[in-house]
Amino acid sequence: MAATRGTKWARRAALLALGAGLTTAAVFGLRGPQGLSSLYEKRREIRRLQEETATLMKENEERRERLRRLREDPNHQEEMIRRHLKRAKPGETTLIYPHPPAR
Repeated sequence: MAATRGTKWARRAALLALGAGLTTAAVFGLRGPQGLSSLYEKRREIRRLQEETATLMKENEERRERLRRLREDPNHQEEMIRRHLKRAKPGETTLIYPHPPAR
């Protein structure tokens, strides 16, 4: 009977040590440098980069469309050149507004 008590106590001690080890590993796993806070931060960074990528893709598409119009539409070409050089056709009146003051 003494051997049974010693075996039971040894099993309990082993299970207790195993439980304490697993608890410690879980705490360090969740709270450590590779834990949940790091995971959440990485997810936020991924989401931000995805939004930035979507914005840049939209800007690229708008620029492609603008280039296409400049290549294919002579009227658009003329308008952009005249606007950039601030020129007017004979008999045409243009109004140039001053820039609003900086805040």
